[in-house]
Amino acid sequence: MRSAELLPSRLILGLLCVLALLAPLAFSEDVLTYHNNNARTGLNPFETILTTSNVNSASFGKLFTLPVDGLVDAEPLYLSSVPIGGVAHNLLIVVTEHDSVYAFDADTGSRMWHITTLKSGETTSDDRGCSQVIPEIGITSTPVIRRPAGTNGVIYTVAMSKDAAGAYHQRLHALDTATGNELYKGPVDIQAKFPGTGDNTSGGFVIFDPAQYKERSGLLLIGDEVYLAWASHCDIRPYTGWIMGYSASTLVQTTVLNVTPNGVEGAIWGSGAGLTADYSGNIFFLDANGLFDPALNSAGFPSEGDYGNAFIRLATRGGLAVTDYFEMDNQLEENHHDTDLGSGGAILLPAVKDSSGVTWELAAGAGKDTNLYLVNRNSMGKFNPNSNNIYQELPGVLPGGMWAMPAFFNGRLYYGPAGHPIFAFQFQNAKLLTAPVAQTTNAFEYPGPTPSISSNKSQNGIVWAVQNTNPAVLHAYDAVDLHELYNTNQMANGRDHFGAGNKFITPLIINGKVYVGTTNSIGVFGLL
Repeated sequence: MRSAELLPSRLILGLLCVLALLAPLAFSEDVLTYHNNNARTGLNPFETILTTSNVNSASFGKLFTLPVDGLVDAEPLYLSSVPIGGVAHNLLIVVTEHDSVYAFDADTGSRMWHITTLKSGETTSDDRGCSQVIPEIGITSTPVIRRPAGTNGVIYTVAMSKDAAGAYHQRLHALDTATGNELYKGPVDIQAKFPGTGDNTSGGFVIFDPAQYKERSGLLLIGDEVYLAWASHCDIRPYTGWIMGYSASTLVQTTVLNVTPNGVEGAIWGSGAGLTADYSGNIFFLDANGLFDPALNSAGFPSEGDYGNAFIRLATRGGLAVTDYFEMDNQLEENHHDTDLGSGGAILLPAVKDSSGVTWELAAGAGKDTNLYLVNRNSMGKFNPNSNNIYQELPGVLPGGMWAMPAFFNGRLYYGPAGHPIFAFQFQNAKLLTAPVAQTTNAFEYPGPTPSISSNKSQNGIVWAVQNTNPAVLHAYDAVDLHELYNTNQMANGRDHFGAGNKFITPLIINGKVYVGTTNSIGVFGLL
C-alpha cells in the first residue's frame, strides 16, 4: 500500500468485484440464475427467517406442493415484487420437460400463468435413444432471468421440440415475467457452424444438429449476453463441444465457439450446473470426455484446438475464445474409460490470501475420477504429460465420483460424491486441508446431492440437500459440523413427503422457504 489515502478506493473496488462475481443476484430477494450467482456458490447470504434453531420437525415442514405437467430437471428461480394485475407478487418460475413454463405466487402457491413453448403441431422431443432424460425432452436446463430497468423482467430459456415432419428444434425464448408472453420477436431457432473437420462436418465447418444435443447446463447471463452450452444424448455421436452467445435484448446470435472442432465428443453438461463467470467476464467450465490434442503449440495450447476433458477459461470480450485451460496428465486414460471431468460443475471461489499476503483467485472442479482439482484462475496449468502443473490437487478425496455441484460458505467447500456423505473441506493458508473437517452421518445415493446453503451473512449457515429416492428426502444440516437439523422422513405419518426424487435437482432457499423439484411437482417448505 503506497498511502493510507488509497485504502477507501481499494475497498470500494474490492466490494464492486465481489458484487460483480455474484451477479446477477441484483436484488437481495431474487434468485435469477442457477445456484444463486454466476460464481455458482449456491449461497443465499440474506436468509433471515430460517435459522439453525427453528429448522426442525416441530416448527418446520411441508407447506404445500405445486403440481406441474412434467419432470422438473431445472432449479426453480425466484423474482420479488413483480406487478401482475396491479398487485406485486413474489414469483417462483418453474420449467418442465413437457416444454412448459410456470409462474406461481411463491408465497401462496397460486398459479399466475402457464405457457407452452411448443409451436402448433409440435410435441416434445422423444428421448433420442438415451435414458438420461425420459420419457420426453423439453426444457432441461435452468433458465436465467434479467431485470432491466423499466421492465417486469425477462426469462430466458431453451426448449427442445419435434415437429410433425419429424424434425427437431432447439429454440431460445425470452418471456415477460408478468405474463409469459414472448419478447424480442422470439423465439429463435438455434443454428450454428464453426470451422473444423470434426464430427458432423460439411464444407469445412462443424455443423450444429439440434437433434443431437440437449441444453443441460444452466444458462449464463453476463451483461447483455446470454450464453448456452450443449450436452449430447448419452455418448451417441456425432457431437462436439458447443458454446454460443446471444444478445439478451435482440436474441441475435453474437458468438459461437466449439472446443473440439477437429475432433469428437467434448460435451458440456455438468449434471445441470451452469457455466461460471468472473467479474471480468471470463467463463470457466468443465468439459466432458472428448478428443484432446496432446501436441501443443508454442504457447502450450492444443495444436488443433481440441480440449476434451479439460478445465477451460474463455474470454467473452470480442467473442468467445479459449484463453487458458488445465488438462490432467492421464487425460487419454480418462477419455477412454469415460471417467471425465465434465460430470461435475465448476465453482469460482472468493479471493483468498496466503500467509505471505499473496491474493489468489481460485476455481474448483471435480468429476468422475474421485479427485478434487483447485486451479489458479489466472494461470490454470495447461497440459504436461508427466505431471499436473496445478495449484492444488486432492487425489481420491471424493470416492464414488462427482455427478453434482459443490457449494461454498465461510471458507468451506461442500461436496456430495455419489454413494457417500456430504464432505466439508476447509481452506487454510489459501489451500484446502487434505481431509474433510466434517461430514454428514448419512450417505446419498447416485448421483449424489448438489447442496445449497442459506445463512444470515456468516450466521445460521444451513446446508440443504435432496436425496434422489422415492419418496425424495430433503435434508438440512448445520453448516459448522454437518449435524442434521431436519429431514422430511422424521415425521412418522409422512407429513412432509413431497414426491419422487429427481436426478440432478437443486434446492432453492429464499425468504423463509425451500423449493424442491420432483418428477411432477415442486415441494414448498417453511415454518409451520
